Amino acid sequence: MLKCSACSKEYNESSLLWRCPCGGYLVLEEEDPVSLPGSLDSRSFSQWRYREILPVAEDRNIVSMGEGLTPVVSQKWRNRNVLFKLDYLCPTGSYKDRGISLLVSKLKELGVDHLVEDSSGNAGASMAAYCSRAGICCEIFVPEYTSPGKCVQIEMYGAKLKRIKGSREDTTRVAEEASSSRYYASHNWSPYFVHGIKSLAYEIHEQIGDFLPDHIVVPVGQGSLVMGLFQGFSELKRAGRIKDIPSLIAVQSSRCAPLFKAWKEGLNRPFAIKKQETAAEGISSADPVKGDVVIGNVKESGGKFVTVDDSQVWSSLYDLACAGFYVEPTSAVVGAALDTILTDGTVKESATVMAILSGSGLKATEKILHHRQSEKAPGK
Repeated sequence: MLKCSACSKEYNESSLLWRCPCGGYLVLEEEDPVSLPGSLDSRSFSQWRYREILPVAEDRNIVSMGEGLTPVVSQKWRNRNVLFKLDYLCPTGSYKDRGISLLVSKLKELGVDHLVEDSSGNAGASMAAYCSRAGICCEIFVPEYTSPGKCVQIEMYGAKLKRIKGSREDTTRVAEEASSSRYYASHNWSPYFVHGIKSLAYEIHEQIGDFLPDHIVVPVGQGSLVMGLFQGFSELKRAGRIKDIPSLIAVQSSRCAPLFKAWKEGLNRPFAIKKQETAAEGISSADPVKGDVVIGNVKESGGKFVTVDDSQVWSSLYDLACAGFYVEPTSAVVGAALDTILTDGTVKESATVMAILSGSGLKATEKILHHRQSEKAPGK
């Protein structure tokens, strides 16, 4: 059952609504308490090992490429041990595969055979790949400034790519207009996408055990990582599997920080902002659809929002690469945020910290090369 976040009206999933007619986003209301996985022996080596918590009715509809089960690597960062979760090693090069695998599986189950999606790049690439496997026709709308590497990836999977002049928000508007005759599979509006992302919380718990990190640092644009982690850890807490939810440190670019600004002013939802171009293109979202949920989740976890500027992002990108982590600039915001929270008193000496690395540097090769050519790279 789908329930509107604004007017509380309920709809059957078979209605194929992506948004309530009143304008509110839809939430998946599960009838029974989530049944948590028991023994994981002999389970699939993917996020689908947590099958019970992923809302697809029949296994035959599952569309998977082994997403999830990414490594956790301990690394010294500013003289502190930090755990890095390498989710950029998912099949299409970003954590979005978790949510898209679930979303496409559900749409296959509901009989969708043609869809449109808008994306800054990573979700579009993921959607194109999983739709190809599912036999679903797919059109992806991206801003004209999207990294060429991501655009090539989308087209190679067989999707129809449409580059849109203007902002990320302009791209969304065009995609919504195009959805009049096709299903709009927006990962930002979808009531299903976050249920795939929540597998990350279950996976961290399996890999680390009961001694979860005290803090988890994530890049935030629309906020799916915050929402997925919070939902997953909340389910584990209700089931008595864990005692506390890690505090979530949500990182935004100072050039596009609607969630940070709202949180800073004590507001429960973001307001319209005028953004600037940023190296962290993947989190350049001026109007987060579920911003109220993201802010609420961060607050309830005992976390905070942090902003970083582009110079910090580029510096962090090189430092991460020197540690063996080749990520895109959007992912590098977490390294820049670590520089702040490890020195400003946010993190106690005894606390453990994890940072989620969300997207591969291979997707942003031209952007990284351009920066290296325009400025002397640190350490050279």
